[in-house]
Amino acid sequence: MLARLFTTKQSGDSAERVAERYLGEQGLKLVARNYRCRYGEIDLVMREQDTLVFVEVRMRRTRADRDFGGAAASIGPHKQARIIAAAQHYLAGMKQLPPCRFDAVLLNQLSAARIEWIRDAFGA
Repeated sequence: MLARLFTTKQSGDSAERVAERYLGEQGLKLVARNYRCRYGEIDLVMREQDTLVFVEVRMRRTRADRDFGGAAASIGPHKQARIIAAAQHYLAGMKQLPPCRFDAVLLNQLSAARIEWIRDAFGA
């Protein structure tokens, strides 16, 4: 079980690096990686011009995962609420709130050629 968790963590970290690199090529700038608080975690915080972008990265590796809706289906209402709460916690330390949005980067493999970037995937 521990070996599987370690492998899953490594896969998640790799997916986040692929997503970060891809978004950087699209002109976004990294602000923070793996922001954690008691409410949840935000995989990537990036900036696109004046907009602060909170990014959830999801990877589904197996056919069974894809058969149950793939990466997008795994960002349900409960997960969205946790990401929104973590983003509010992140923003609480800012004097002036910038425009914000929540994006999702979906991968079915660790390949930049197989990335789906959903801008404004859900709202707060």
